[in-house]
Amino acid sequence: MIRNVLGSFLALLGAAAAVLSPFRHWYDGRLGRHYRIDELFTGITGSRPGPLGSILLVFLFAALLTVVGVVLRSRLLVAAAGAVTLGFTVLWMVRQGEAVGSLTVSGDGSGLRWGVADATAGAVLMLLGASVMSGRRGGGRRPVGGGHDQPYAAPGSENPDTWPPTQEPGPSVQTSPLPEPEPDLYTGPPPEGPRTRGRPEDQDTAPHPSLPDEGPDTHRPPRP
Repeated sequence: MIRNVLGSFLALLGAAAAVLSPFRHWYDGRLGRHYRIDELFTGITGSRPGPLGSILLVFLFAALLTVVGVVLRSRLLVAAAGAVTLGFTVLWMVRQGEAVGSLTVSGDGSGLRWGVADATAGAVLMLLGASVMSGRRGGGRRPVGGGHDQPYAAPGSENPDTWPPTQEPGPSVQTSPLPEPEPDLYTGPPPEGPRTRGRPEDQDTAPHPSLPDEGPDTHRPPRP
């Protein structure tokens, strides 16, 4: 957040300096808005174009690109605006140097002036702002219908959960064809083994003897 604010401030400051530069002297007392755009490609002449035909239009476009980049937090757009401003400034210096033979800086106002410095500084500030900005974060899309998470719909019977069950609601089925093992409910004494052999308290008791059925009791005396 802080990086975006600082980078946006630097980029907007650079855009303002670039737009202001054509209204100041560039070379030998000539304003920057007195240079035509096509002169940067064909050669410097002494003609004075209108505002929409001068290099002011280029810097206005760069400033607009900077504002859009700051609003969208796009480092690419801000860097492109700085590259356009710096590129046209350097191209003007090349054509002006070809026209006069060499570029000079003198105190009497016959050389490079503050307009060129403003354009160069504005381009550097825009590039610096683009490098400071952190841009957009969080590449995931927000859910449709608001910023709150929407619950998932319960799956139907055609798409049941598998075993082990998942976290989503819905019926669960067993994928194995074998039945589930049931716990052994036998709680009696353990089977005879080497550890229990010879211990009378761990062995089964003898079965109760059963007498054969002798029929009616003949030894009971008859009733009187």
